Formats: sequence, structure tokens, C-alpha cells
Amino acid sequence: MVMGTSLGTVVSSELKSLSETKIRSISIAPGRTLKVTPVFDTYWRFAGLRQSLFMQRAAGAQPPWTDDQVLATHRFTNVYRAADRVSQYLIRHVIYNGPQDPEEIFFRVILFKLFNRIGTWEELTKEIGLISWKRFDLEKFSSVLDAIMLRGERVYSPAYIMPSPSFGNARKHRNHLCLLEYMMRDGAPRKIIQGKSLRDVFEILLGYPSFGKFLAYQFAIDLNYSDIVNFSEMDFVVAGPGAQDGIRKCFADTAGFSDAAIIKFVTEFADEEFERLGLNFPRLWGRPLHLIDCQNLFCEVDKYARIVHPNVKGISGRTRIKQKYTPNHNHLPQWYPPKWNLKAPNFLEADDFYEI
Repeated sequence: MVMGTSLGTVVSSELKSLSETKIRSISIAPGRTLKVTPVFDTYWRFAGLRQSLFMQRAAGAQPPWTDDQVLATHRFTNVYRAADRVSQYLIRHVIYNGPQDPEEIFFRVILFKLFNRIGTWEELTKEIGLISWKRFDLEKFSSVLDAIMLRGERVYSPAYIMPSPSFGNARKHRNHLCLLEYMMRDGAPRKIIQGKSLRDVFEILLGYPSFGKFLAYQFAIDLNYSDIVNFSEMDFVVAGPGAQDGIRKCFADTAGFSDAAIIKFVTEFADEEFERLGLNFPRLWGRPLHLIDCQNLFCEVDKYARIVHPNVKGISGRTRIKQKYTPNHNHLPQWYPPKWNLKAPNFLEADDFYEI
């Protein structure tokens, strides 16, 4: 943990004053200099503020958890991807709840992630029972999803744009079920466990219909939470559209480095940056930031900067944050991949899932 100023005392009004700071240069290699904007400092301050809010909640502290008005008003994902609501549900109720042979884990993970919505998974389990590749019936699964649509409810989460694979069906969710069946019959689980790196897992997934680079990377991270593969999250990263926006806001000149290289640089120097700014960043029970977390942070600081640095433009040109934050006072048990060996509160005792 990097020690320094209490993050709870830093508020958005103070961050706005950073907009007057001049662009500065960071030398990272001979002849290679990055030029950072004031949003780069905000990136680290936001990370500390958001993580402090989360850790207070996890410790059972009573609200308010922040005096930053932007955080208190708008919804932002957690700093650590694995701590987010859907990731927590995936890890606790999908990956580690059910048969642990690789084929079944792969089937459950991809089925869940294709829709990425807790309500859809719970409806499937309510109507079908045990979710298993051995018991998979495309017609039955599709009829459950049809019924959700008929009630006027969502089948898909709005978090990702899910292109429909071309399997000849009128409804997207049936095409996705056909895709999953195709992946299973094509031996995707066997290919995944034979992979030698996180990039291998990504490239295997990328080879299937409708999986672009961002989705293939996100799904690779989700599979890596399980025990069927075990690669470092520092091995490989893909910048999504939101992260690309955030990078453009943080850097006036990236010296020709790729977005992935920028994320790697930022992750490796995280502790130095927190120390430079005098910030106390509470790690996830000892776990440092990894590439996937810093990728997500770029996406979130893109949104945060729309209010704190309204004159700094990204790629998308968006100026508002759509989702509002609604405080949830429920107890917040944590569940992470056992192989991480994190000593989080209620880590092994959590029998129920509470929305983050």
C-alpha cells in the first residue's frame, strides 16, 4: 500500500483546478518521451478515490463513503475488474459452483458471458436446473430466453455490444446459443487448456464467429479466473474503445507506442505514480493493479473527465455520464479465485450474493 494523503479529502472541485496544469513530459526510453495532460494525474486520483469507496463498503463502513461529488452522483465500475458485481457473480456462482471439469467450466463461462446478465443466468437456472453441456438442449434454452423477451425484459447486458453470429436465426440469442454449441463441438475447451499463454486463449476465442478483439480478451480474462487456465494478468492486454478514449485524454503524445504498451507502462509504474502524488492507494487485500484493471481505469477516467476536465476531448466526443449511482447498503461479501490467495472479508463464508 502506498502511503500518503487521505483520499477521502480529495474532492472533484480540487481536481478541476488541475486543468490549469501544463502538459509535462515523461521519458521512458532513449528518444521516447510521453507527453501527459492533467487528466493523467486525475487517472491516479480517481483510482484512489474509487478504490477507497469500495474498500470502505467491503469493511462494513456506513455511508457516505466519499465526499467526491462526481463519484457520489454517477456510477463507475470498481478499480479491480474482479471486484465488480457481474465478475463477482461469475466467479462465485458460475465458475466455482458446479462440476469443475474443464469442458463444463468453459460451457458455463461462455454461456454466462454471451449475455453477461445475472437475471438471464438465474432465469435459465430456475427453468432448466443444473446448467451443463451434457444436458444442453438448444430448443429448451432458447425457449427460456424467448420467454424473457416476451415479458419485455432484457436478455443481454448493455455493458458490451454483442454482435450476432451468422447462424441463420432471426433472434440474436438463438444465434449465440448456436455459436456456443459450435464452439463446444469444435473442441474449444480442449484448445483453451492447451494454450500456453493468455494471448493464446485470446487468439483461440478470436477465431470464432462474431468475437472481436475486445470481447475475446474480456472472455479470456473470465476463463482465467477459473482453474482450467492459470496465466498472469500482466501477460497481455487489449484496449477497448473506452480505454482508447481515456488514453487520448491522458496523453497529448504517446511517442508512437501502442495502446497496449501504454497500459503496460502505466501499470508497471503505478506505485511510483501514487507516491509522486502523495496518495494512499488501498490494494485489493495485497493484490496490485494488473493490466486488465488499468485498462478498465482508462475507460472509467474517460467518463470521469467529462465532468472534471470538460475541455479535454477524447475520440467519442461524449460529454455526459449516463448512469447514476444509487447507494446500496447491503453487506458486501467477497469471492475471488482461490488461486489468488486473497484474505478478503467473508471470502469463504459468503453463501449469498449481494449486489455491489
